[in-house]
Amino acid sequence: MINIELNNVSKSYGDNEVLHNIDLSIEQGSFTAIVGRSGCGKSTLLRIIAKLEQITRGELHFSDKDANDPKIRIMFQDDRLLPWKNIIKNIELGAVNPSVAKESLEKVGLIDKQQDWPDQLSGGQKQRIALARALASNPDILLFDEPLGALDALTRIEMQNLIEELWQQQKFTSLLVTHDVTEAVRLADRVIVIDRGVIQLDEPIDLPRPRERNDKFTYYETKILNQILGV
Repeated sequence: MINIELNNVSKSYGDNEVLHNIDLSIEQGSFTAIVGRSGCGKSTLLRIIAKLEQITRGELHFSDKDANDPKIRIMFQDDRLLPWKNIIKNIELGAVNPSVAKESLEKVGLIDKQQDWPDQLSGGQKQRIALARALASNPDILLFDEPLGALDALTRIEMQNLIEELWQQQKFTSLLVTHDVTEAVRLADRVIVIDRGVIQLDEPIDLPRPRERNDKFTYYETKILNQILGV
């Protein structure tokens, strides 16, 4: 079991403390969403888990004794595809092997685009390719930093469905940073609200999948949104 453990984690940039004494345990195979206002520290927390930021104080560790270096991949709002490589070559960059790269491309429904160039694709297709590239490494942990924020509403729903489907199939641990409370409730088993660098709410989402908008869904949305707004 590769559980993510943060103990008393703080992060400062000079005199500006972005995260303050964060204690958080995330179970293997779970789907957690982190929400909050801009500048609250949620993306910094994700980057710490991805080992892209150093901790000022505290500890990050992975509970499995053999998991000192788990495979962690991160998807950003921009696809970060290399424009001088075609689609299959972009995916092969992080793939276990070429056959896994093709399998990942099939999973996101774009195997027919393998010889295309990134500038030939739509925004939604590029994010599918970015997802395929992340999956091709067989990650233990997949981090999402607002990956759907720039997509139109319909494409965003399609991508949410795809992420949920692939997570259920492969059971990688997922952490999603998003401004969209509806998206958080739609996808996550647990929603964490961060405000001014502190966890203000840690809410389990007890809804069956696939999720539909109903009174209980709205209850979670309202509770989380009210916490963010300070109502």
